[in-house]
Amino acid sequence: MQALVHSSLSAIDATDWNALVGEANPFLHYEFLQALEQHDCLQPWGWLPQYLCVFEDERLVGASPMYLKDNSYGEFVFDWAWAEAYARHGLQYYPKLVVAVPYTPVTGQRLLVDANHPQVALIRQALHEGALSHAKQLEVSSLHWLFTDDVDTDFLEQQGLMRRTGCQFHWHNAGYQTFDDYLAVMTSKKRKQVRRERRLVDEAGIEVELLHGRDTTEAHWDTFYEFYCSTFARKSGHPTLSKAFFVGLSQSMPDAVVLVLAKHEGRYVAGTFNMRGSDALFGRHWGCHESFSGLHFELCYYRLIDYCIEHGLARFEAGAQGEHKLSRGFLPQATWSAHWLAQPDFSDAIANFLEHEHGGMQDYMEVLGEHSPYKQTDN
Repeated sequence: MQALVHSSLSAIDATDWNALVGEANPFLHYEFLQALEQHDCLQPWGWLPQYLCVFEDERLVGASPMYLKDNSYGEFVFDWAWAEAYARHGLQYYPKLVVAVPYTPVTGQRLLVDANHPQVALIRQALHEGALSHAKQLEVSSLHWLFTDDVDTDFLEQQGLMRRTGCQFHWHNAGYQTFDDYLAVMTSKKRKQVRRERRLVDEAGIEVELLHGRDTTEAHWDTFYEFYCSTFARKSGHPTLSKAFFVGLSQSMPDAVVLVLAKHEGRYVAGTFNMRGSDALFGRHWGCHESFSGLHFELCYYRLIDYCIEHGLARFEAGAQGEHKLSRGFLPQATWSAHWLAQPDFSDAIANFLEHEHGGMQDYMEVLGEHSPYKQTDN
């Protein structure tokens, strides 16, 4: 087996890459990663592609979406303090290598492997060793595998990498047939809160349109992109994704793109961009030009829970962080990352920090669990 690093997806066959991915996670698909690369969403913001591939007799049997970074922007596993600590000691933290989907805090495989291959374990080892070898060759400070699934996290920890614990809020479909079925399992207080928020949107005369990528037009994307940029403007940030990126995805992944737009008195006022896989929906971006009570919750949560129920999707991940999601039915879920640092002293110090952070995160999720919006049931 041979491990190679490519600076562009154009050097890799799309069918071969997607064969390693499956249908569950749309963000790992060739088309999604290619859209980021083709539509100026990566290098202007410090993401330099270093796609790691493992070949066996010229056949792609393993891969990882890897990038060389000169900052920590768009990762959602925050290590700015680590970089500052390096700087205080006269050391360079950047550049570093990350294995991740840019701007996308969604758990999934990072060691992409042909599941039917008789030597899966060997391929996974080749990917790990290939990434580590590339990190040492480039003399970067560190290598980070972000939002790894349970299998990849356990494997990387066994290889000596440090595990980091995070937390998100996910909604799970318990076989609901209607939105009212879902409300029925919530406490009376939370059920009334949700109904009130939905009623406020209805009373304001808001009309909601839900479109798959194949149903969208250039005008829809013009509208949504204004919303998307407005969110960054309010937070003094920079929109990293281009309009061409969204348009391109609607064409290359027409069934995976889910766009929700809200209209008031004939004019679009807000929207959300989402992606769906075979068993889950992923909320990604929200924006608005006008504020209405309950509209954010309707577009970002309730209308999409409706969508999951209608389409039989098992899970809805509404993005990173957000304790306000708990009262609306999203429960805490641990997320993982795995880290290697070249500098031994810093590696030891960060390992100690991560151990304490893990305990704090476990306590945090336990406390959140005590405030579940769902009715208690007898075991």
